[in-house]
Amino acid sequence: MIYPDDREVSMSNGPLTWRRRMRERDPGEEHRASTPLELLFDLCFVVAVAQAAAELHHALAENHLGAGLAGYVAVFFAIWWAWMNFTWFASAYDTDDAPYRVLTLVQMAGVLVLAAGVPRAFEHYDFSIVVVGYVLMRIGLVAQWLRAAAAHPEGRPATLRYAVGILIVQAGWIARLWAPGVWGWITFVVLAIAEMAVPAWAEFRGRATMWHPGHIAERYGLFTIIVLGEVILATLTAVQSAFTEHGVSAPLIVVAVAALILVFAVWWIYFTGAQAHLRTLRIALTWGYGHFLVFGSIAALGAGLEVAVDALEHKAHVSEQAAALAVAVPVVVVLLVLAALHRISGTGAVARTAIVLAGAVLALLLAFSPPLFGLPVAIAGIAVVVAATLAANLTVLSSSDRP
Repeated sequence: MIYPDDREVSMSNGPLTWRRRMRERDPGEEHRASTPLELLFDLCFVVAVAQAAAELHHALAENHLGAGLAGYVAVFFAIWWAWMNFTWFASAYDTDDAPYRVLTLVQMAGVLVLAAGVPRAFEHYDFSIVVVGYVLMRIGLVAQWLRAAAAHPEGRPATLRYAVGILIVQAGWIARLWAPGVWGWITFVVLAIAEMAVPAWAEFRGRATMWHPGHIAERYGLFTIIVLGEVILATLTAVQSAFTEHGVSAPLIVVAVAALILVFAVWWIYFTGAQAHLRTLRIALTWGYGHFLVFGSIAALGAGLEVAVDALEHKAHVSEQAAALAVAVPVVVVLLVLAALHRISGTGAVARTAIVLAGAVLALLLAFSPPLFGLPVAIAGIAVVVAATLAANLTVLSSSDRP
């Protein structure tokens, strides 16, 4: 989208537009898709998500359930929220000029610093490196919002509220580094709520930013692919572990096949049907915030499958039942949350809530079955239940489409 007052400067890789003004993107723009820069930005989150899932895997394998889950939720929130901040701004104001690209580079540097701080946050609850990463990201993001405020008078009140809100909450995160003991976690919860309140405060007071519904839905789908990568990685681990110098391990082959079925079924459930219909800002925010549980649970599923592999190789300090629960619980959360999001946005292969509830109950029951049938059978059973839940919902959807 080139404006009359734009000028172009030739670069080595082709023409690059330098715009005098940052313009608001058209929310009704046809064929709006993710840009190569957005995809490059997402690669930084591939690394960050992998770090969080790996730390969760190690915590669960060492039977540090409480500490592991607390650390994972905190770290994954930081990762997810950083991605959310960039994505929603880009949907409204991605002009893809040189200043925009440079400020995105600054944010990418912050994401990598955040990823580097994940192990320390898990092991010692030390979020200092994570906060440094956030400061870098916020430098780029706030500069983008201020640039939009200066160049787009119609949207200035909302863009300024974003800039001010982000700066205030970021100051809170820096001050939190000195919070003692339990106050560290109390302030974390308070600040996380404050972070999620900033968009509502900025958008609902006066004129909202013009984000693109189709673009937002696509971006969330792409992040779903990123977290599904953790399940693919766990599948690879199971396959590699199955082929040993002593022969082929049938139990690990079963787990590998089950993991592949799980990742494919979850993908199918998520991407079936029309694109999310985000009719209002309230629906969009509810749908967007609900994805925290979807993204976090899918990545946790990958960690749970890694724990199952460790348990079969006698490397984990947990029972087979605990390993099965590490797989079943994320699956149940994904099914239930996607059912709720389907009711909000009308997307996904979730035609009947009763079918999803039945699948969730069966998956949990199978998690308690290893003492009777063994861990491989339990995980295979969970995969079959998810696939059957998908098939049942697809059948209902197909029947409803018939004249």
